[in-house]
Amino acid sequence: MKNHELLIATPAGPHPWSAAAAFRDRTFRAAIGRTGVTAGKREGDGASPIGIWPMRRLFYRSDRLARPQTSLPVQPIRPEDGWCDDPLSADYNRLVRRPFAASHEEMWREDAIYDLVVELGYNDDPPVAGLGSAIFLHVARRDFGATAGCLALTRVDLLAMLAAIGPGAAVEFRAA
Repeated sequence: MKNHELLIATPAGPHPWSAAAAFRDRTFRAAIGRTGVTAGKREGDGASPIGIWPMRRLFYRSDRLARPQTSLPVQPIRPEDGWCDDPLSADYNRLVRRPFAASHEEMWREDAIYDLVVELGYNDDPPVAGLGSAIFLHVARRDFGATAGCLALTRVDLLAMLAAIGPGAAVEFRAA
């Protein structure tokens, strides 16, 4: 993807999920999938998919923070929001409204990791069953613990990056 601003995540550190994320002239501490990165992503493997994935839109918890400044489309998260992770569902890898019969992830979480969530354009145009869903850029846990395949930064770093990006921004997962 030429002419796209990239946030580049590369494994770095003592654990498979420890990473560094480079953006412009800055490098952030980051967390990636619990099994590291892979070129052969599958649903439930815990890996981050190698490649370049466009930033589609930003979801945020309006009860916890003001609308973030960003060039991305912005949508507040609602308590009934979920994300379908059932490969057999017609709504696989899509935002859904809860209650929802098929397997899904809750977007409205008690912890803070989904206070800011950027939807990445992985396996979404159209979704292919079994190749993985819900690859997000979100807030890291305090201990920088593993994600299920997403990229996570501190809230402060994520807000700074979101305010600085322009149209066409993307996340790239690279092998070490």
